[in-house]
Formats: sequence, C-alpha cells, structure tokens
Amino acid sequence: MTTVETNFEGDVREEFLDLVLECKPTQCTLVPVQPGEVTSNHGWAVNQWAFLLAPVVARIKEEGIRVSLFVEAGDTGSVRAAASIGADRIEIYTEPYAAAFQRGEPGAELDKVIRSAELAGECGLQVNAGHDLTHLNLPLMVQRVPNLAEVSIGHHLISHALLVGMERAMADYLAAAHTQR
Repeated sequence: MTTVETNFEGDVREEFLDLVLECKPTQCTLVPVQPGEVTSNHGWAVNQWAFLLAPVVARIKEEGIRVSLFVEAGDTGSVRAAASIGADRIEIYTEPYAAAFQRGEPGAELDKVIRSAELAGECGLQVNAGHDLTHLNLPLMVQRVPNLAEVSIGHHLISHALLVGMERAMADYLAAAHTQR
C-alpha cells in the first residue's frame, strides 16, 4: 500500500490554522508571509518569533500533525530554536542556492544548506528543502545535504511539465531526487 502524504504550507493566521486542524494533513509547514506576498521569500527568525510559534507548533502537534518551520540556510539560531519549541522538521529556504547554481557557483550557498541540515540532525530534526528547486539543481543537493527527508518542487515541476509533458517531467524529477550519495 502506498501512503500519500499531504503538506499544508502557510502562515499562522487563524483561518489557515483552522483549516489545518480540520483537515489534518500529514505535515504543516509554517512560513512567514507578509501581507501582499505571493510566496515566502525568507525564513522565520525563529528566536524572534518563538513566542508566537511555540503555542502554534504545540497545538498542531496535539492533533498528530508533523510540523516544519521554514528557515534561512545558515541560520543556526533558528535551527536550534525550531528544535527547542518542538518542531519536527525545518524546511530550508533554497532560493539563494538555486540562484547561485544558476550562476554556476553553488558552493557557498550549498555549504549553508549543508551546515543547517547537519545541525538539524544534531538537534533531532529532519530536513526539508524548498524554493526554486529544479530537476537540474536538485541532484547536487540530494548528493550533499544530510538528513534530507523531503523537497518542495511543485512550481518547477509543473513549469517543466508544460514544456515536456507530465510523464517526462515526473521521470526527470524522480531521477533527480534519487541521485546516489
């Protein structure tokens, strides 16, 4: 039997939290969203927002829902704070890595992702990664980032599928995600 996971991703507005608690997805990823933003463009400063996040994390987890907090690559304080307030995972914001990869110089940004993932493992957290990940930049991340449990690829998967068809796009992303370490 194949298990299908669901992940609701959003901010801490009551309407969103009510939906999460009603629908009970497998995972809830909390992201900092400013009014008017179409998508998150940064991670939580978890230390600064722990007073807000801690009770939300606890409430969601009471319902048996796994909680992930969206954090900046290299923000070790937020990784530690995510563990201290009870999150199960972090999702590392990977747009800077994707942009550096596109320029042909992913090293420094990938190193930040790796350091965050290593620390997350030390803190007992699993690691998700997301934002601008493609079938081209994903293999390097899969090869190098420890504790990587999940990647968010929806936007680029659909964009790629518009060019090559869904069957080919799925094959490309499955190949990228199953790159050998």
